[in-house]
Parts: sequence; structure tokens; C-alpha cells
Amino acid sequence: MKQSDKETVRTGILEPSAIVVNGLSNILLKAGNFDLYKIDYVADMQRYITANKLQVIIINPQLLQQSAKELAHLKQKNPDVVWCALVYSFFDPNYLNQFDLQIPITDSPTDIVEAIRSKLNNETADTDLSMQLSDRELDVLRLLAQGNMNKEIADKLNISVHTVISHRKNITQKTGIKTQSGLTIYALSNKIINI
Repeated sequence: MKQSDKETVRTGILEPSAIVVNGLSNILLKAGNFDLYKIDYVADMQRYITANKLQVIIINPQLLQQSAKELAHLKQKNPDVVWCALVYSFFDPNYLNQFDLQIPITDSPTDIVEAIRSKLNNETADTDLSMQLSDRELDVLRLLAQGNMNKEIADKLNISVHTVISHRKNITQKTGIKTQSGLTIYALSNKIINI
């Protein structure tokens, strides 16, 4: 479904934290073309989707983590809806891959809006998480997977150790993987590095 930047995007938000909902709503309303609907319960999602012809659902993935079948059922029943996981804690990457889009809470307002618009326009047909990592994050991940320490990565990329640590936090947030060995396996399985 092609979406112009001027068309209204009917978006449902299912998130228990009022602070997070208000912040996200503020970001989307400033973009100028989002109609927002606060959904209070998982059981209400289908009613909201049908009644309001929702195009996007932004949800705290924790609310469906124990019922992955419910997510699969909702996605099957509503194939035109873009399902976005609002990620701000660790989740199994296999579970997160069930969503059409993952929005790290640390993303900038511009990145959040552009990610949703891109997904609506099918510009991100590949749901591979490595596509969400920036070029510099991929550089850091490659060097990390090769066994380099933060200081060595900083020296090789001519950046500060603090910047390396920041990139590592972003990589962990986006992939949901915290250990160096896990990141190495991730890099190998996504062909970011070769054996």
C-alpha cells in the first residue's frame, strides 16, 4: 500500500505507560499526518482496527509475548496493517521478527516517523535486522565479532571509546542481543562477517 507523506496514517497505540504513549503521540502528531487511537487492551485491538480502519499498530511487544499465536492470528486477519514493536527492553529476536517493524525507543523522532512511512510504502521489504543497523554500527559489529575490544575498535575506526560504547548500546537495542558471542553468531548468520 503506497502512502504519500500528505495522507493521514490511522495509527493505534497499545502501550500501558502513559508517559511513553504521550511522548510517542507528541512525536507522531508533530509529523502532521497521523490520526492516533489509544488502545487499552489487547482484546480491543480487532475492534479498533475494524472500526477505525487502522493502518499501523504500535504495540509494546511485552503485551503479546505470552501469546505469540494471538499476534500471528491478528496479522493474518489484518494483512494490510503494519505491526510495529516499540522496543525498550530485551526480547527474543525471533519473537521480534514476527513484527513488521521494530522501533527502538532510543530512535529519534525523525527516525520513528520515517521508519513508519517507509514501511507503509514497502521501502523496507527486507525485515532483516541488519538493514536497521547504520553503516557505522555495522562497522563496529564487524570488528566486535572479530574479537576486538572497545579501545581497538575506537582506534581502527578513528572514533572515541565513548562512541564505540554508544554504538554497541544501539546494536544491542536493535538486535536484542547483549553478549559478544551472541553478536558474533548474529553477524555470521546475517552475513555481516564471513567465517
